[in-house]
Amino acid sequence: MSRASAPSTAVRILLFTGKGGVGKTSAAAATALRCADAGARTLVMSTDPAHSLADSFDTWLGSTPTRITATLAGQQLDAQERMEEHWGEIQRYLVDVFNWAGAEGIEAEELSVPPGLDELFSLSDIKTYAESGDWDVVVVDCAPTAETIRLLSLPDILEWYMERVFPMGQRLNKIIGPVLQRVTSMPVAGDEVFGAGRRFYDRLDGVKKVLTDPATTSVRLVVNPERMVIAEARRTYTYLSLFGYRVDAVIVNRLLPEELDHPWFARWKDSQHEHLRTIEAGFAPLPILPVELAREELVGIERLRGFGAALYRDLDPTAVLHAGEPMRVETCDDGFVLVQELPFADRDDLELGRRGDELLVRIGPYRRAVMLPDSLRRRPVVDASLRDGVLRVAFGR
Repeated sequence: MSRASAPSTAVRILLFTGKGGVGKTSAAAATALRCADAGARTLVMSTDPAHSLADSFDTWLGSTPTRITATLAGQQLDAQERMEEHWGEIQRYLVDVFNWAGAEGIEAEELSVPPGLDELFSLSDIKTYAESGDWDVVVVDCAPTAETIRLLSLPDILEWYMERVFPMGQRLNKIIGPVLQRVTSMPVAGDEVFGAGRRFYDRLDGVKKVLTDPATTSVRLVVNPERMVIAEARRTYTYLSLFGYRVDAVIVNRLLPEELDHPWFARWKDSQHEHLRTIEAGFAPLPILPVELAREELVGIERLRGFGAALYRDLDPTAVLHAGEPMRVETCDDGFVLVQELPFADRDDLELGRRGDELLVRIGPYRRAVMLPDSLRRRPVVDASLRDGVLRVAFGR
């Protein structure tokens, strides 16, 4: 296998995401198998609550690494098991509060488990495996795109909460708690609850650093050549870039084979070719990895092995396939500045435009539509500059 850019760290983390049904689980499973076949100690795990990883391999997978081949293991998280291990003290307190408030039995149990908690456990597992030294490659089959964005934004949210709100809450509890106990029967959180919260956060501390390290972690978007799928993938790319996650490739799955020569498929193939050109223009300069629609259902090791060979050809799946800086938004005195790398771009060839929630960037004959995040969509563009291959677009307040 050839390398586009060899990773310099001991472990490589590959995250796969895409709209539901595009084949991201198959892509993740095939990638993991290809890495393992090349001799890398590989773990493939699922953060999607609707696990289908075991179905892809046609084998049982447990909530801890389960051996698939000599160099490949798989895992499907058991959220209930993790909850009892890391959420027990907090859950018992919340159940007492909800019982006090009138929720009883199963209702209190359900309310004590916030939505998305299993995703937090997945994040902590990724960090643990990355630091264990037991694996060369960790492949993650993420939930569909909206859930993935929420998952990968959780470290920022938790860090903000633990730095600003948690210490204040603990201090207030020590002051107000004794008073509340005298005037009401409402359960008051003790030190053991705050201690459990701190331990829970400490388990996640450092996840963002691991997942945004460009030499360690890459995100690969899986799309089908369909208009709605492409639109969602573009939005995902924007938000992943804003949070500092590096997308290094776009996998275009289920292209109709060229040898399929039948009038019924002619218009369908023309449509796919048009969408493929849109993907190439919209995600440039990311590498595009096209793969044809499989002749058979991608279930079992041998079929996944064939899919992986067709997907990567002579590329090393563990390589950093694109090392560009992601888009970011910076705060300035008068508003915000969107910063985007445009290597080799000439200022004289640059044109900017605006269409709804898209920023249109034209460089010579090439045009790119950048999907703006919510924070910028209603703000006017007040200035733009291109220096040393970096585009800076200023948005007013």
